[in-house]
Amino acid sequence: MKKTTILISGLLVAIGFTACTGGSFKKTRSGLLYKIESSDKSQSVAKRGSFLKLYFKQKTGDTTFGENYGKMPLYAPVDSVGPNYTPAEIFTLLRKGDSATVVMVPDTLLKKGAQLPPFIKRKDKIVLSFRVVDVFTSDSLMEVDRGAEMKKEEARAKVEAEGQKTKDLQALDAYVKKHNLTIQKTPNNVYYQITSTQNGEAIDTGDVVSVKYTGYNEEGVPFDSNMDSTKQLQRHSLEPFQFEAGGQGAIPGMTEAILFFKKGDKGRMLIPSVLAYGANPQPGGPIKPNQNLVFDIEVVDVKKRPAAPAGTAVPPPPPPAHRGH
Repeated sequence: MKKTTILISGLLVAIGFTACTGGSFKKTRSGLLYKIESSDKSQSVAKRGSFLKLYFKQKTGDTTFGENYGKMPLYAPVDSVGPNYTPAEIFTLLRKGDSATVVMVPDTLLKKGAQLPPFIKRKDKIVLSFRVVDVFTSDSLMEVDRGAEMKKEEARAKVEAEGQKTKDLQALDAYVKKHNLTIQKTPNNVYYQITSTQNGEAIDTGDVVSVKYTGYNEEGVPFDSNMDSTKQLQRHSLEPFQFEAGGQGAIPGMTEAILFFKKGDKGRMLIPSVLAYGANPQPGGPIKPNQNLVFDIEVVDVKKRPAAPAGTAVPPPPPPAHRGH
């Protein structure tokens, strides 16, 4: 089933990476190693057509880089699958309350055409640990439960985002004080400082801006630049970065703060994590979860948004998007 493929692919993205350390593992027909621990064997095993409600934890080495415990659960269908070297092979062996560990080898996945993140090495062991908190016998029962969980998740995410926003601003205030900066703030609390101006053309929502930048974390360690190749962690061209002011193409904090610059201006942006990459930056990348970012920038060009034909009603621009949890 296409639905199964999509969900299992999502499950594979949510797996952790570590060494396999002992235990009484069994093997599926495809060679997948697995171990199941049952707390209540009086429960029936999941049948095809039912849905598992799962919580998982993912690790790389000894470092946990993702999990959904206490957050939105994952709902995975139990389908008829062959020896396809995915966790779905053992779904028909699971009961409500079971805990399972699945071990996969990247080299085998790659041979089967899987696409894995670049930080995963062929000799690593891929480990997914998950717990089955419920089993639903029909799509309708699963959807009712998922709807209730989504409401809980929205409320939890709102509270967590507000708390993270407060932490972000406290950290940025400390940064400003430490470096004795004279800053201004956008409506959504992106801090900015214009250090040099040519009194060039103002930037409006919808304009396409070309920017040179160097990005740092709050400790001053660079993570990327199109000004200085020695401050790149992954080499790329030094061409200016283009995006839509007040729109798309860059993190929300940058698209908002650029509206307070003009063509030719140089300055600095201090972007709170909730308007940067939030709690979910690229796994294995240089930016950590909930990390505030600092950018030194120069606006090298501004291409104005084409004017609307006479008599055309132009809707007001949307407020800057929040990127939270």
